[in-house]
Amino acid sequence: QMTSKLVERINALELENQDLKKATSTLQHAVAKLEARLKTLEVSDTADAKTTQADKPKEDDDNDEEIDLFASDDEDEAAEVERVKAARVAEYEQKKAKKNALIAKSNIILDVKPWDDETDMADVEKVVRSVVADGLVWGQGKLVPVGYGIKKLQISCVVEDDKIGTDYLEEEITKFEDLVQSVDVAAFNKL
Repeated sequence: QMTSKLVERINALELENQDLKKATSTLQHAVAKLEARLKTLEVSDTADAKTTQADKPKEDDDNDEEIDLFASDDEDEAAEVERVKAARVAEYEQKKAKKNALIAKSNIILDVKPWDDETDMADVEKVVRSVVADGLVWGQGKLVPVGYGIKKLQISCVVEDDKIGTDYLEEEITKFEDLVQSVDVAAFNKL
């Protein structure tokens, strides 16, 4: 019994040892990656520092008159801040100009009523659809019974609010006096 417990314990320790070796290997690999990244960052920082030092004008030690002990670097910093701010504002304005303005649209359902039951409703629909304008799209039309055999045309359209109004639609459709008695707005929904 003692040997079987000892064998079990040794097997468990060997499994644990294998797991620890895998974890150690993974950590070593991660550390190697981090060291490589750190080296590339140090190289780029060194290059940036060299270019910054090269950009600075060398001061002349012989000329003490140019040194202003009471001057502050705030003017230089303020100019830099203003330059960055102006660049950001310009970038924002470009993004804003690229965005399309939201176009307000409405869905309108019109009731177009004929003079009598003998009026050809196919002709009525044809003349209504003949009204064409920028910002106007005709949709589905259907015939709805009114009474005494008379049917009205119920037709939908989508309009751009800035370009087309209900008054315009009513005026244009009622110009067809031979076929159309009246036009009413059955529904008006903003999209």
